[in-house]
Amino acid sequence: MLQTLAVQNYRTLRDFVIPLRPLNLITGANGSGKSNLYKALRLLAETAQGGVVGSLAREGGLASTLWAGPESLSKAVRRGEAPVQGTVRKKPISLGLGFVGSNFSYAIDMGLPSPDRSGSAFSLDPSIKGEFVWVGPVPRPAAMLVERRGGLVRARIDGGEWQIVHEHMAGFDSMLSQIADPRQTPELAALREQIRSWRFYDHFRTDAAAPARAPQIGTHTPVLGHDGTDLAAALQTIREIGDARALDEAVADAFPGASVAVDTRDGRFETTMQQHGLLRPLKAGELSDGTLRYLLWIAALLSPRPPELLVLNEPETSLHPDLLPALARLIGHAAERSQIFVVSHAKRLIAALEEQGCQSLVLQKEFGETRVADLGELDRPAWHWVAR
Repeated sequence: MLQTLAVQNYRTLRDFVIPLRPLNLITGANGSGKSNLYKALRLLAETAQGGVVGSLAREGGLASTLWAGPESLSKAVRRGEAPVQGTVRKKPISLGLGFVGSNFSYAIDMGLPSPDRSGSAFSLDPSIKGEFVWVGPVPRPAAMLVERRGGLVRARIDGGEWQIVHEHMAGFDSMLSQIADPRQTPELAALREQIRSWRFYDHFRTDAAAPARAPQIGTHTPVLGHDGTDLAAALQTIREIGDARALDEAVADAFPGASVAVDTRDGRFETTMQQHGLLRPLKAGELSDGTLRYLLWIAALLSPRPPELLVLNEPETSLHPDLLPALARLIGHAAERSQIFVVSHAKRLIAALEEQGCQSLVLQKEFGETRVADLGELDRPAWHWVAR
């Protein structure tokens, strides 16, 4: 489980460090930084897939994603006694992402490319300056397991002496995706698999042409696809090798008297729903957008293969407010198996999740910077960025 999340100089997240619990609710006004936090988590996940630099490039590169305010804000500015103005830069340009985990901790530092790449067509790509894996909350030298500075990667072998494992790592490659031998760096391999298990659900299509409405070739599907295409196969997988009782209870909780089944013909699976008072079950193509979307959330949250981390971005979209308490109970059930982030601004879902014992983090913006309301400096977890 992640215990601390840290982001430095990414959009409005200038110096953002928060404590984490099994169920975390992120709320706040429009423009407070909720989407930036969601994107920062996705960037962290991309480190293990080898796509973090590419993802930053698609966002416009460092020029578009770096914190656009001054390097620091004086106490006089925060008190309103002086205007916000530029300051002389004292630190290198750095975009940092990291976390403290119960097993391993990790940080990545990205900056401008080296001057010797000025003739390259890719000279504006961000460059990975450093990556670090350690144990515990603070990256003390004695706690460091693997470190990468520039292109050089070294690791402690059996907890003892440092050994070089890569000398010329490309600036666009993360060591998490490039160093694959678990015998050489078992900590790196374990961390990579942990991050690769993270799942993000941002938007499910429920329009008339949505794939989830049409019969699809069905195979065992322990993990619902991000677009929900394999809904029927995912529901049937839960029924056969997952928690079928929880599936039935989740449907009945949201739609009293209703039940869900999967019709299988010639290898094609189709979701059907029997509703109270109807003489025949409705096919997925006949369901309302909200009903279909709720079934998609059931399939995602009751996965027989729960992830280490599950991130839900505005799951209330297209749902009737009366469904939100049931959705909160479903999320609470899933939080018993996975650590969960929920980004939401639906008051009824927020209230229902708070009844589930979630940690509620309310974001607000001060001088363009995202901060957590009522989280003072003394309440922030211990976190230190490794110097270049």
